[in-house]
Amino acid sequence: MTLKVGIAGYGLAGRFFHAPLLKGCGFEVAGVLTTKKDRSANALLDFPNTKVVGNISELVELDLDLLVVASANLVHAEHAMAGINKGIPVVIDKPMGRTAAEVQQIISAAQSKNVAVTTFFNRRWDSDALTIKKVLESKVLGEVHRLDSRFERFRPELNLDSWRESMSAEQGGGQLLDLQPHLISTALDWFGPASLVSASVRSLRSGADDDSVLVLHHKSGVDSYLSASALVGAPGPRIRLLGTKGALVINDLDPQEALLRDGKFPENGTWTVPTTSEAFIHRGDEIEKVESVPGNYGHFYKQVEQAIVNGAPWPVSTSDALLVSQIIDQAREIGESE
Repeated sequence: MTLKVGIAGYGLAGRFFHAPLLKGCGFEVAGVLTTKKDRSANALLDFPNTKVVGNISELVELDLDLLVVASANLVHAEHAMAGINKGIPVVIDKPMGRTAAEVQQIISAAQSKNVAVTTFFNRRWDSDALTIKKVLESKVLGEVHRLDSRFERFRPELNLDSWRESMSAEQGGGQLLDLQPHLISTALDWFGPASLVSASVRSLRSGADDDSVLVLHHKSGVDSYLSASALVGAPGPRIRLLGTKGALVINDLDPQEALLRDGKFPENGTWTVPTTSEAFIHRGDEIEKVESVPGNYGHFYKQVEQAIVNGAPWPVSTSDALLVSQIIDQAREIGESE
């Protein structure tokens, strides 16, 4: 059984993340929503038999088994609700909504219609994320007490052509909604529920928020320090995980995004090229390389397939999506009060 999917939005998220993963995992891309000529051409180049439409109402009329919302954050809720109201299961690119209230609206609508909805927290399937789970299970670090997790870049010039950088927070712009969902969702996955202890949220380039540090305290006892910034000339390691017997350090970002942008994808849901990030355990001056777990975003859509066909659990719970949005709301409130 080949599942038919419609993709709402064919920019960065739609074309370079969702489309190749769906293709590699055996879905049929039956329709694409875009209003831009170049993206329409790209969709037909990538999927010659797909139907390109100009509004969400047309897309959800295509007898779909799944709707993927990969549009701008401003219209996530509108597009998701269109699918829910037609009884179509929905995958929403992160963040599920711009605010916790919007996320709750989507979840409540899905529950009332008995329609499944999930969000694309793909970084849970990064090499670093899976390697951390392996290291935690081994207890080689002893009692873990602190996580430093970063998405730090050096982009001193504001990109006004990017809605992520030019739109206001109310419209869905800024790094709190772009990069922090990755950091928060992975921290919750590793260490469980958490509350926000402190937050610094700033706009350093006169656009949307582009520099933030959040501190979470997990019920498990771990503190997570989460940094997302566009103005870090010397980025720190992607991951530093501290325990009583040593520290896990992963310097580089998972390679899957670069592979997807280069036109590669996991065939039959499995990568045929390396997808690991090097990992090391530090004990003072002693450094030991550890075997990394390969990353695979294809696992997300394979779980989606199993959920639709066999009633298996969806890959990301709505409770996790809601908690991430609540933490972001709280961080924004703190930032605005300073």
